[in-house]
Amino acid sequence: MSLPKDLVYSKEHEWIKIEGDKVRIGITDFAQSELGDIVFVELPEVGDEIEADETFGSVESVKTVSELYAPINGKVVEVNEELEDSPEFVNESPYENAWMIIVEPANESELDELLSAEQYEEFIKED
Repeated sequence: MSLPKDLVYSKEHEWIKIEGDKVRIGITDFAQSELGDIVFVELPEVGDEIEADETFGSVESVKTVSELYAPINGKVVEVNEELEDSPEFVNESPYENAWMIIVEPANESELDELLSAEQYEEFIKED
């Protein structure tokens, strides 16, 4: 299982990459492996506001439908449209091709509350 050290993670299994004043969000390698083959991804629209710990979309696998939870508050400024036609990217490349949304954080200090790769690894071991 891959856990890039340059990302931060949520307890809801989202990864967050800080890119200047924006953040890129997707689901972790652990999450996609638990879900199985992803067949559909539902994401918000550009301009939507997301709220920490609230759902912002869902992923559907052959096994189940799983909600996506926002790790921070902010405004969606970009959506990965490729996932509409290629949801399998979530399984094949969760950290590169399968990013889901780019958000302008409402409060950057919320990022300090997220987990490092080491903390997330400990968290999923306990899960």
